[in-house]
Amino acid sequence: MNTPTQPSIPPRQASPAPNAVSPPVDPLFLAAPRVSTFLGTQALTNASGFFFERDGRLYLVTSRHVVQDAVSGHHPDRLEIELHLDATNLTRSTGFSMLLYSQKKSVWRQGRDSGGEIDVAVLELDRSQLPAGAVIHAFTPAHLQTAFETVRVDASLLVVGFPLGFHDAVHHLPVVRQAAIASPYGIRFQGHGYFLTDARTHRGTSGAAVVMRDASPTAATAALPWRLMGVHSSRMDMGNRDLVLDESLGLNCAWYADILLTLTEPVAPAPTAPVPAA
Repeated sequence: MNTPTQPSIPPRQASPAPNAVSPPVDPLFLAAPRVSTFLGTQALTNASGFFFERDGRLYLVTSRHVVQDAVSGHHPDRLEIELHLDATNLTRSTGFSMLLYSQKKSVWRQGRDSGGEIDVAVLELDRSQLPAGAVIHAFTPAHLQTAFETVRVDASLLVVGFPLGFHDAVHHLPVVRQAAIASPYGIRFQGHGYFLTDARTHRGTSGAAVVMRDASPTAATAALPWRLMGVHSSRMDMGNRDLVLDESLGLNCAWYADILLTLTEPVAPAPTAPVPAA
């Protein structure tokens, strides 16, 4: 399925000069675009996301509540992501718009499991519509952390995103927050498909990649040497917490990233009805 697109807005050029040369950055920063939601021309919210590639198909991954959230009445009709146009001059970027509906049907994929709805959504990008020279680094199935037992409880993680929409507005790069694993990795916390992290997060971080440095990258992961652990969703809190006396727990939910294997499975074409004989 190809995600319908709208024409990209003209390239943005921040000051420094157009010939400015940027020092090389970790490819992780170029795998996580800023996400903005819109209803028509009205800007709604800021969020985070990252690229995932499988079998030659490119996807944007974010939180499901970024594309639709009935509880808060959030119903955008398109997203816009920011793409770099030059790996050596990071001040050059452009907006790329993605419609969320085609023929009144949603174009994103989301999932459920035994614990209920999963707060992850994927949208396929039509590569033919991407601007020429777009610089994109994408996670792949090879980046997924499937050996749960090898993840130590003291492992250091990063959350790569745009808290409150904050970012390097000159070079159009996300920020990273240090995180610790706060529940046993590989165990579904309270029966849901997520684990907990201990990190300082804010609105706008929804959809951010939760990653761990890959100490032994393979040929398939060397260009982006990070293990994809999860998708940051929201902060975890206690319903009976005294809002005056008790501080927030400071914990977050991160959905296990292996859900992406289900959400990016090829869709079988609809069966064709036989044509009646003349």
